[in-house]
Parts: sequence; structure tokens; C-alpha cells
Amino acid sequence: MIRLYVVQDLSQDVEIEAKADQIHYLAHVMRARTGDELLVFNGRDGEWLTRLVTISRREARLLTVRRQRPQTDGPDLDLLIALVKRARLDTIVEKAAELGARRVRPLLTERANADHTNLARLRAIAIEAAEQTGRLDAPEILSPAGLTEVLADWPGERRLMFCDEGGEAAPALAALAGAERGPWAILIGPEGGFSPAERAAARAAPGAVPVSLGPRILRADTAAIAALSLWQAALGDWRGA
Repeated sequence: MIRLYVVQDLSQDVEIEAKADQIHYLAHVMRARTGDELLVFNGRDGEWLTRLVTISRREARLLTVRRQRPQTDGPDLDLLIALVKRARLDTIVEKAAELGARRVRPLLTERANADHTNLARLRAIAIEAAEQTGRLDAPEILSPAGLTEVLADWPGERRLMFCDEGGEAAPALAALAGAERGPWAILIGPEGGFSPAERAAARAAPGAVPVSLGPRILRADTAAIAALSLWQAALGDWRGA
């Protein structure tokens, strides 16, 4: 069934006006018709079954029928990823949404091979992935920030899984064994790696857990997918409630 992310509050008998891109998707891609049922969610009020009451080239309106699932929260997991080229960053955001990250923050690092990104595009990618995966929220895409500044103000209650390709770190599953659930973040560097100063700062951050992702050097998108998967297997909702 079609799922759409909306921003307005959801409750019984609420009329929802679709946005322009959603109208195009419903009318031209999915060939939806009046009376069709679809699901909507907003990250706050659970998932709702709705009925399409109006559909045309310029307008689509839905009416909520009943709540299908109550709101539940996934893991409190952030992905911190150094800015990389557009295609790889798009993939990282999409897979982070699929793998349950709650937030994604691009980072400016000394060896990053990009210095800006299109946040609107990344947010659209995150929402589309959330719609496809069945999750009840969409990851928040935060504005880029400098790694040094982020680490200098690191909250001690949030553990940091630092993916350290420089060595001297235990394999990820071994490093995470016995760790407590709670707020976590995963830190992935650029394809040029962290500078020595950045690496030292990451290791010194409160709650940092340096880990290795194996004997091979991974591209940033592969490293992000691997790290998210390993964390979910060790501490996330892949283990159940």
C-alpha cells in the first residue's frame, strides 16, 4: 500500500491536502483513483489509513479513516558522516533511513572531498526511504557542522562509535559487546581518512568507543552501511524490544 509522510497532525476524520510532488506521485506514477486507500504518517501520531477523496492533476485530498499503528520510536542513533560527493552522500542518507538512524549530520573535515550539500534534496531522499521502509518517522537531516566543533561540545551521555581506520581498535562487534543501549552516534570519516588531530579528538570525546570495520579500506558509503548494520545487530532494534 502507498505510504506518504505528512507534516500536519493526524487524528480521526482529518482532511489532508497533498503537496505538489505527492500529487504527481499519486496521479501520474501510481495512477491512484478516488476511493483508493493509502497510509500516512508524520513521526508523531502513528500510521493512519486514509481514503483518497479528491484526485486531479492539481489537487489531491485524503481523509483519515482509522489509526493502523501507534507511534513508536526507533533507536536514538545519530550518523555523523564527513561530506562526500553527491552520489555517495545520497546513498548514505537513503541507507541510514532504511537502517533506522534517527538523525544524519554531514561533517566538514580536513580531508573531505566536498564542502557543501543540498539539504532539501537529502531530506527528500530520507522521507522517500522512510515511506518505503515502513518506519513511522523520517530521519532528521541536520545542517553541516565542523567535526572539531561537534567533538568539542560532545554530550557525555551519547556514546560515540568511532570507526577508526587508523588501527588500534577492536572489531566492532567485540567493542560493542556488553555495551548499554541508549543514545549513540556513529562517526564515519571522509574517503581521505581523518587527520591525526581529528582522530585524536574523536578518541578523546566523552563516551568514545573506537572500532574497526575489518581489514579492508571501505569507501564512506560502504563504511556507513556496515557500521549501522553492526550497531543494529549489537545494540539496536534488530535484537527486538
